[in-house]
Amino acid sequence: MELSIVIPCLNEAETIAVCVQKAQKSIQEMGIDAEVLIGDNGSTDGSCEIAEKLGARVVAVTEKGYGNALMGGIAAAKGKYILMGDADDSYDFLETPRFVAKLREGYELVQGCRLPAGGGKVMPGAMPFSHRWIGNPAFSFMARRMFSAPINDIYCGLRGFTKELYESLDQRCSGMEFATEMIIKASLRKAKIAEVPITLHRDGRKLQKPHLRTVRDGWRTLRFFLIFSPRWLFLYPGILLFALGLLGYALALPGFQIGGVSFDAHTLLFASLFIILGHQSVLFGIFAKTFAINEGLLPPDARFHAFFKAANLERGLMLGSALLVGGIVPLMVAVADWWSVHLGHLDYSHTMRLVIPGVLATALGAQTIFSSFLVSILGMQRRR
Repeated sequence: MELSIVIPCLNEAETIAVCVQKAQKSIQEMGIDAEVLIGDNGSTDGSCEIAEKLGARVVAVTEKGYGNALMGGIAAAKGKYILMGDADDSYDFLETPRFVAKLREGYELVQGCRLPAGGGKVMPGAMPFSHRWIGNPAFSFMARRMFSAPINDIYCGLRGFTKELYESLDQRCSGMEFATEMIIKASLRKAKIAEVPITLHRDGRKLQKPHLRTVRDGWRTLRFFLIFSPRWLFLYPGILLFALGLLGYALALPGFQIGGVSFDAHTLLFASLFIILGHQSVLFGIFAKTFAINEGLLPPDARFHAFFKAANLERGLMLGSALLVGGIVPLMVAVADWWSVHLGHLDYSHTMRLVIPGVLATALGAQTIFSSFLVSILGMQRRR
């Protein structure tokens, strides 16, 4: 079988019939061996019976959630290609041939685009203002920037893909972020992706409320973006904090005054905080990337593999030990100064320039040593 049109369904009696009929009409016009399959998520309004009477195959999916309904339907699909779309009649299944044509050209994922940026069209009242002009463009931009996803409409639910690609992605999200997960994972795996402009119509339902929840689903998308990008969540913020800390040290350690502003011990404390937080954030990025690759959440990364070969346990221990020694030495000098005044009062403007860098270097050294062991353990798991 060449094509399976999979439609997730939860109490869509108002519109399921027109969706099935449009899908069947497309199949007849193309003259291909195909099926219409409904992934039913526990409908109680007769949706299943309507679909079955029209000739669609219904697969019951007990696990709740948009993603679960699709995963259950796709698992049961017989087609080489899969086309998925919602059951609310906002997507026109008569546009199916355009997706199939792209799949036949060799594309692994063909994403629909409703937004004008990708040539699409949104009919009046079909999409809330905040979704059309704020949420969707913002998240689509983030997907292009963070994951190099060649798309303009991250949320479009009408898309085609090969079943071979889908099975390689190991989809895990059970909710609305299922569709986002597919694009991100396909982009990370360098899949061949195309975009097809489509028209979004107004929701055909009158009684049933939309399943989408703006704040909840927006947060889930942002959370998913960050979890799947250790660089943006940990690495880049860590580098920025570390750089700000180094700048603070460059100003405060010599005691510069610029425009009447003095940079002294308090600046060193703030700068030390930035460096420690930046260092920890970078380490968390390494931990997260290692774990994600090991668990199959992210694909193997040649650059990260090269990093593991260069930054092995022994080199990490050497760096940590050097920082540890470099921190202990000024601390001992500060203790010697204290001893020289018979444990009395010290000149803090001088002593704090020894104590603060010493504490910082000691903390960084200890963190580096402990982290080297942890990363080594995670790396061993990854290579099994």
